[in-house]
Amino acid sequence: MGGLGKFLGRALAVPLFLLALAVPATAAVEIQWWHAMTGELGRRLEGLAGDFNASQADYKIVPVYKGNYTETMTAAIFALRSRLNPAIVQVNEVATATMMAAKGAVYPVFELMRDSGEPFEPAAYLPAVAGYYTDSEGNMLSFPFNASTPILYYNKDQFRIAGLNAQKPPTTWSELDGAAQKLRAAGVACGFTTHWPSWVNIENFSAYHNLPIATRQDGFAGLDTELVINNPVVVKHVAALAEWQKSKLFDYGGRGDRAESKFSFGECGIFLGSSASRADILANAKFEVGYGLLPYWSAVVGAPQNSIIGGASLWVLKGRPDAEYKGAARFFAYLSRPEVQAAWHQATG
Repeated sequence: MGGLGKFLGRALAVPLFLLALAVPATAAVEIQWWHAMTGELGRRLEGLAGDFNASQADYKIVPVYKGNYTETMTAAIFALRSRLNPAIVQVNEVATATMMAAKGAVYPVFELMRDSGEPFEPAAYLPAVAGYYTDSEGNMLSFPFNASTPILYYNKDQFRIAGLNAQKPPTTWSELDGAAQKLRAAGVACGFTTHWPSWVNIENFSAYHNLPIATRQDGFAGLDTELVINNPVVVKHVAALAEWQKSKLFDYGGRGDRAESKFSFGECGIFLGSSASRADILANAKFEVGYGLLPYWSAVVGAPQNSIIGGASLWVLKGRPDAEYKGAARFFAYLSRPEVQAAWHQATG
């Protein structure tokens, strides 16, 4: 090669090298995940997404907080109309029937996993959880994500001050009444409280006492359902709550989840609430926390039975590119790993 050829070769090599540096590597496919979790649970959720993103380079889950469950679902519905919806949305369990009916808007999880060729075994999930999000033919429609049930929390430090056994939570409502009286006598502002009272003190209370809340198999057998909560056991229980409220043995904390802070910050010695509250309670409480089962009225034949689940599942919405669905399926397969499930459960309750 002549001198001119060598010069041109060297001259071209530099811009070609710079051009190669300027071309980015293939970007990961971004998949939006709209959710309703705040506080410690929100941080744990973001950690899950971050761990998945770090485990591979093809997809990036982007968690987006959209408000409470109602606000998140409403936002997703409006986004569907304008085709700006996410691929994944977290929907609470009470809206499951609504999502099941929205067949044109939903990409069922069993179809998603099958179409994407990702390993997925619904039988590996707890039947009581998976069954809630499965149709009558056994097909899983959404991905079980955060299943919870109400339990009893108690302040062990306040129990000791009140002369109560800190290793023995109350198991019946009569025992809880006695514990609340001792807590109040020891100067605790409130004996016990509960959040989501209709869920804890009607729905789960009824299940725990082997009582239906409605006809037609509690509404699962048809839309012509009638409530039957005005029965003697529930009426007696609500009357007891009203009586206890007068002396702050019980303190009503509202229809939502505000009562949780009454326990976390030491105002109430006992709290009946979701097992999913554990993460936030442990993050805020400056005392030793104890746990127990829901109390029951011992005079009711057949009690106690079992509580029922709450929480939410992840629904996949139609209208997104195929690449996002492949990523969503990969993410669900990742969430299904036993070690991931165990860490999520142990950290959140």
